[in-house]
Amino acid sequence: MSTAQDLRATLEPVLVALGLVVEDISVTPAGKRRLVRVLVDTDISGLDASDTASAVPALSLDDVAEATRAVSDALDTSDVMGDAPYVLEVSSPGVGRRLTSREQLRRQVGRLVEVAHAGSSDTGRLREVGADTLTLEVAATKKEPARTVTLELDGVEHAVVQVEFRRTGADEGAPDVDEAGSDEPATEGDI
Repeated sequence: MSTAQDLRATLEPVLVALGLVVEDISVTPAGKRRLVRVLVDTDISGLDASDTASAVPALSLDDVAEATRAVSDALDTSDVMGDAPYVLEVSSPGVGRRLTSREQLRRQVGRLVEVAHAGSSDTGRLREVGADTLTLEVAATKKEPARTVTLELDGVEHAVVQVEFRRTGADEGAPDVDEAGSDEPATEGDI
């Protein structure tokens, strides 16, 4: 087994207890130390299979901090990293990461995504991710009316969450929610 596989076997039970899953683990040399990167995300295995359209809350900074403490404690009590020094980074996958699995896409329902498929791409609000398909709501442009696009998951090459500073259209009435889940407006000290 490789170090990354050993790490995954050690960390998965710890993170599942926090409602998280391991998205990726990498171990790379960094001078005299090793850099251990652990990407975590929300565990959606408990969602009802018929629930294909409800939003999954994004990880908060508190969630990542709790995961970091749990991962650090697990590594301190195991010998998976040996005696060599290492630097630990625990984070969520973040915006810009390519989404390639159904689970990764399902976590993004309600967000604006660009989906690459069959040599083309569509950008729209991800409304639903079923067992075999996803549904995008593509906003109207000057040249085209609004439309709903349903794509087979097997035909999706990848998707990328798009950065939004303010939602438009039907979502304007929704409260602005920051990454920590607060619907309070940001103050100057928050910026």
